Amino acid sequence: MQQFTLTLPSPIVCSLYQNSMSLLTSLSWLSFPSILLLLPLMFLTTLIIFKKSRSSLNLPPGPPPLPIIGNMHQLGVVSHNSLLSLFKTYGPLLHLQLGSVPTLVVSSAKLAKEVMKYQDLNFCSRPPFMSQKRLSYNFQDIAFVPYGEYWREMRKISIVELFSTKRIQSFGFIREEEVSQMIALISDSCSSSKPINLSDLLLTLTSNIICRAAFGKCYIGGAEKSDFHRISLETQALFVAFFVGDFIPWLGWIDTLTGQRARLEKNFFELDAFYDQVIDEHMDPERPKSEHEDFVDVMIKVQKDLNLTRDHIKGVLMNILVAGTDTGSATVVWAMTELIRNPRVMKKAQDEVRSVVGSKNKVEESDLSQLHYLKLVVKETFRLHCPAPLLVPRETIRHCTINGYDILPKTLVFVNAMAIGRDPEYWKDPDEFVPERFIDSEVDYRGTHFQLIPFGAGRRICPGMSFGTMTVELTMANLVYHFNWEFPSGVNKENIDMSEAPGITVHKKSDLLLVATKTSSSDVQRQE
Repeated sequence: MQQFTLTLPSPIVCSLYQNSMSLLTSLSWLSFPSILLLLPLMFLTTLIIFKKSRSSLNLPPGPPPLPIIGNMHQLGVVSHNSLLSLFKTYGPLLHLQLGSVPTLVVSSAKLAKEVMKYQDLNFCSRPPFMSQKRLSYNFQDIAFVPYGEYWREMRKISIVELFSTKRIQSFGFIREEEVSQMIALISDSCSSSKPINLSDLLLTLTSNIICRAAFGKCYIGGAEKSDFHRISLETQALFVAFFVGDFIPWLGWIDTLTGQRARLEKNFFELDAFYDQVIDEHMDPERPKSEHEDFVDVMIKVQKDLNLTRDHIKGVLMNILVAGTDTGSATVVWAMTELIRNPRVMKKAQDEVRSVVGSKNKVEESDLSQLHYLKLVVKETFRLHCPAPLLVPRETIRHCTINGYDILPKTLVFVNAMAIGRDPEYWKDPDEFVPERFIDSEVDYRGTHFQLIPFGAGRRICPGMSFGTMTVELTMANLVYHFNWEFPSGVNKENIDMSEAPGITVHKKSDLLLVATKTSSSDVQRQE
């Protein structure tokens, strides 16, 4: 899901590594073949001391690591599924060595509560991954900045200024307008009876909503908008790109050789130029005053009050752009996939929405509070298809213990929210899509019930949770209100592709193609 920052697990090994690098520098007069002969000896010495330093520690169980790469070969293409297999072998607290990075994988609700509630202060930092550091302007953001005073200040800004209830409600007209435009596009396509690519439409929808809320206008469609779309997709790709130097610093030169560093720099400067253009437009004294403030307007105002730099604004915009676009579209795609595979659930959701909305011809945000079953559908989608299955990785601040096991400082920590959401200890028939399981249940996804944590929990819970959920619910409600849905020819609930694409946000690997027919007036009247 991401690249990982290297941290050597003991002072002894850190000292040896530094001394080894100094030795290589001092031996620069030797021939290159001579140095190559010395490298294996240095590696073996490091390995021996490393094993001795570990022998006094009671680490969680895990598979034995290979030299140099550790357990990286066991992650697989879709990491959360590979980690689920390791969980079944080694248990819910798993220790891995990713290159030289000590790594902890948590796969139970009980242990997730320990990490994100009882010991949250020990586990609340972020690892300094290379691409995230660069694209966040050296961690001048909210989501990826390591824990400290700066993070606390930015977190306060995100809660009070950016994602307050009042601010989220102020963007309601954007969500409703963009959803209405998508519904109109689908309606125009209904007459042809051709399959509609919902994956593409939903990605465009969430991109437009985020862009209008953040920048004040859309950036999808047309030459300028196409260029932005390319930059945006590349930014998201770089967040999951593999950088050797994050795992094994002394092999970091490989990132230069493969072009990864150049690729990162190119994207950074393109994104930086785009941010400058947007900020300059907002600061132009001749710019027409908008009735509604967007996120850039808010950050410019905060910048003046708190003496922030332009880079702070850019770092926050990066968070909004990367996190907001991907997760919303992925969630709705998985929800619609499950509805088309489960006609009973689809009909129940349609009946409810059509009964509540009646013949007024569109679902508005004011209707959402009455759509109780639809909210269960969304909640069940979060459980079965957690948008970010491993959440955003954490890093330990200090040495601590969990269940009697030693957890070292600067350990990379993954919480496998997907595994927790499918744990049979908490969920009956966990692989089945059954929204009714949440009827009369107090379990919610807002960070207090650790068997369902799609947005994380504790200090680092996603601040944009309410904004994203509102978009998902409004989109889902309109899709099931306006249309009846069918599989394309040759596809059915048994053979539809349910495989996942790798990434921080887990998308359906193949696009969701469905046939839509407009809802008739009789369909609505039957439910009124």
